[in-house]
Amino acid sequence: MQPINEFSGIVCPLNRPNIDTDQIIPKQFLKRIERQGFGQFVFYHWRFDDDGNKREDFVMNKTQYKNAEVLVAGENFGCGSSREHAPWALLDYGFRVIIASSYADIFYNNSVKNGILAVKLTEEEVATIMERSKEEGYSIHVNLEEQSVKDDKGFTANFDIDPYWKKMLLNGWDEISVTLTDEDHIRKYEEKMYGKQYS
Repeated sequence: MQPINEFSGIVCPLNRPNIDTDQIIPKQFLKRIERQGFGQFVFYHWRFDDDGNKREDFVMNKTQYKNAEVLVAGENFGCGSSREHAPWALLDYGFRVIIASSYADIFYNNSVKNGILAVKLTEEEVATIMERSKEEGYSIHVNLEEQSVKDDKGFTANFDIDPYWKKMLLNGWDEISVTLTDEDHIRKYEEKMYGKQYS
């Protein structure tokens, strides 16, 4: 995973509550076994009509959000089924940061485990970002070390994050990487228990 600490990006507003994982990545696209390639299908039924044509009125299809890397969404983002493909699809599409007032727990955990910084702000703070992101080129700056979100218009907010998740994101570690930080202790234990064949 890519480490993430300070990150600036254009914001795309998706002003809907209770966006579930089946909308993020519909079930018919879950046939791949690798993590790449899902981005083209993210929010597929909202982005495209039944004939595969872009819905020009959908926010992600608008030119000003073409290069957005920060998604701001309504409460309870990522509810529904526990599919890990949802954060895979968002990350593959290009979103490194998601901002919402609340998340489904499994989605939040899956996001962090896959290198997405999922920021929790208050409903009022999210509403401010939503409104400002209607402006062309609106971007925000997120600092994970400081646990802050800022823009160039005077907005600033702080967020909480579990120290374990923070350490994983700052270092670009997945759970296997975290385990391997104790590799020396694991090796010594195996040698003690089972002999030198484990060294």
